[in-house]
Amino acid sequence: MEYTVGQVVYSKSGHDKGDALLILSVEGEYVYLADGKRRTLEKPKRKKVKHIQPTNYINYALQKKLEEKDYVINADIVKVLKEYSEKEGNK
Repeated sequence: MEYTVGQVVYSKSGHDKGDALLILSVEGEYVYLADGKRRTLEKPKRKKVKHIQPTNYINYALQKKLEEKDYVINADIVKVLKEYSEKEGNK
């Protein structure tokens, strides 16, 4: 599975098991994740790709902002994850 910036994933292990997170960057076998609350843009979680479950949901607007190093705030990430959970019918 190819992981990409702006993709929503679920944590499969650790203290954040089961949490939805957003990929901020991909570096080899590691990804940097944030949820906008506990894990912020300033202190993202580094996790091996084998410890995350991918989804097919990618927020292209946020992906473009992150790739172009445009201004992004934690509230943007919270909004994307909320939209995803509402779309999937999760709470």
